Amino acid sequence: MGNAKSGALSKEILEDLKTSTRYSEEELCRWYDSFQKQCPDGRISRAEFEKIYGNFFPNSDPQGYARHVFRSFDTNDDGTLDFREYIIALHLTSSGKTHLKLEWAFSLFDVDRNGEISKSEVLEIITAIFRMIPPEEQKSLPEDENSPQKRADKLWAYFKKGENGGETPK
Repeated sequence: MGNAKSGALSKEILEDLKTSTRYSEEELCRWYDSFQKQCPDGRISRAEFEKIYGNFFPNSDPQGYARHVFRSFDTNDDGTLDFREYIIALHLTSSGKTHLKLEWAFSLFDVDRNGEISKSEVLEIITAIFRMIPPEEQKSLPEDENSPQKRADKLWAYFKKGENGGETPK
């Protein structure tokens, strides 16, 4: 383990991930071995990530949403996910603390990364999500949220935001 052989998980990354997540050393090492087999260069490209997402949603169009999820996970903005980013993403979305999940959700919706979420960004993400819902399932959605625009409007109203992002007058 450690840096003794090429391709091994470094002790620094292992310690960082053990501290940052709830995963044990054994789990991390198993996942690293699996990650290395699937990604021998140690990185997942956006196209590979989108392909993986596509396998989970074979009867829909997950590419747009996968692109946004990938952007939110690519914390160093290099166009790939390394093992650390991959594990942190897995932890955040599956078992992370609530405030960390909220931070991730914010980063997902903050498409332009300006630190604020606009109604158009909400609509963009909701539209991408709708493309993953099979048309026959969309027909069974409630009338007030059976389109991306209606769902975005409802979500925006829930947070009591005005069109420009400010609070709605009381």
